[in-house]
Amino acid sequence: MLGHRKLDANDYVAILKRRRKLIAIPVVLLPLIAYGVTYLIPARYVSQALILIEGQRVSSEIAPSIVTQSLDSRLNSMSQQVLSRSQIQPIVLKYNLLPSKRLSMDDRVVLVRNAIGIKPIKPEVQRTGGLPGFFITFTASDAPTAQKVCADISSLFLTESLRNRQDAAEDTTTFLKQQVDDAKRDLDEHDAKLAAFQQKYVGKLPGQEVQNGTMLTSLNTQLSVQNQDLARLEQQKDMQQSMLAQELQQQQSTPATTVPGPNGAVTPLQFDYQQLAALQAKEAQLTSRYTPDYPDVVAIRRDITDLKAKIAKEPQQQAAAPAGPASAPRPSDSLGVIQLRAQVRGADILIQAKKKELEQTQATVALYQNRIESSPLVEEQFKDLNRDYDTAQKNYDDLLVKMNHAKMARDLESAQQGEQFRLMDEANLPEDPTFPNRQLFAAGGLFLGLAIGLALAAFLEYKDTALRTEQDVWAFTQLPTLAVIAYSGNVEVRHKKPGLFARFKAMFQRKTPPEMLSKAEG
Repeated sequence: MLGHRKLDANDYVAILKRRRKLIAIPVVLLPLIAYGVTYLIPARYVSQALILIEGQRVSSEIAPSIVTQSLDSRLNSMSQQVLSRSQIQPIVLKYNLLPSKRLSMDDRVVLVRNAIGIKPIKPEVQRTGGLPGFFITFTASDAPTAQKVCADISSLFLTESLRNRQDAAEDTTTFLKQQVDDAKRDLDEHDAKLAAFQQKYVGKLPGQEVQNGTMLTSLNTQLSVQNQDLARLEQQKDMQQSMLAQELQQQQSTPATTVPGPNGAVTPLQFDYQQLAALQAKEAQLTSRYTPDYPDVVAIRRDITDLKAKIAKEPQQQAAAPAGPASAPRPSDSLGVIQLRAQVRGADILIQAKKKELEQTQATVALYQNRIESSPLVEEQFKDLNRDYDTAQKNYDDLLVKMNHAKMARDLESAQQGEQFRLMDEANLPEDPTFPNRQLFAAGGLFLGLAIGLALAAFLEYKDTALRTEQDVWAFTQLPTLAVIAYSGNVEVRHKKPGLFARFKAMFQRKTPPEMLSKAEG
């Protein structure tokens, strides 16, 4: 009566009682069939290995790691490398995996790749720095093959990890070395430009302004003193020339007291005066260039003192000497004239030296003035060169530090002190197949049989139009039931057990008895 009225719990219980055999048959048969099918399906064995990822043993503050990529990304990249055709095909040929004439080598490689599983282990504590490890599984039709292939795949991961890190360290070191060499050449070029600039503009560089100003002030003071000395020397020379002129006039009016040498030759006294004038001129030249303590100045002053003492003794010797003949010529100059002329000649030498010294000082003043005037432009150019040099120096220093870190990381990888993949659990030999799971198949058959049995019962109940209870009568006729007559049939017929086919046929062909229908209508 499933399609005639709403059913309650009693109706469902009644249906289960009536259809219990129909429900029980698939519930019993399908689990047995499913369990038997598992013996016909090829078994699949899964071997598993565990690889742990150990961090760098040396502190990253001492030797920073050159591998900055996350473990997830590196594991994905490494998986692609390990599962490539160049790695899988040798394993297929080694163990003759999936031998079939219908499968090409490409198909076999794809199937073997699909049979490999990589499952990362997520860290239990968040933000722990990456994956602690991962599982590697391989599925095969027999346990030994699954174990061997899983072991080979694990070995490939270990080898690939070590090779990748060593290659990364070596490539990084080589790259940084090239960069350091280029940075060194660039730094040398900037250094050469800076040195040439400093040599070209020596004295005009930044920081020398104060020194140049101080030097210019000192030179101006020195220039003023030299001008005063030059004026004094010129005044002294004018005075000496005036005295010389007066001495010459007096000499012309007074007869000479000196006696010339034989045949008009110069007397020793005149020679001494000439030598004294030469020494005084040389003294003036030396004092303009050296200090009074200079050895040459001291020596020439000593010679001048000795010569003056000698000249002072000459008149006494001449007075004691016999007089010459009256016809001997008189000297052209007196002793005073000779001294004055020597002094004038010495003054000329001093004035010329002072003028030369003054010219040199003026040139030096002009040089320092030019340095001060051109300092702003030179400072701007120097800043540009210095900025480029500092940039090149910083770049070189940074690259040099990075290269040292890369070399240290390469040494760590060579010593196997860096991050490593360690085989924690080797590939196991599976004892039971993972597929098919007989218990799971049997449970599935049980649930499927129950579902089929319930579906058949529901379908047959929906097709069944028999009126069995007062609710059925009310749902069919919408009339109240006056009385209910129990069914009484032939005992032999009631106890007769028809066949299964006949019972199913009767279920589908059962109709309401006409007398029950007429009674319900009355």
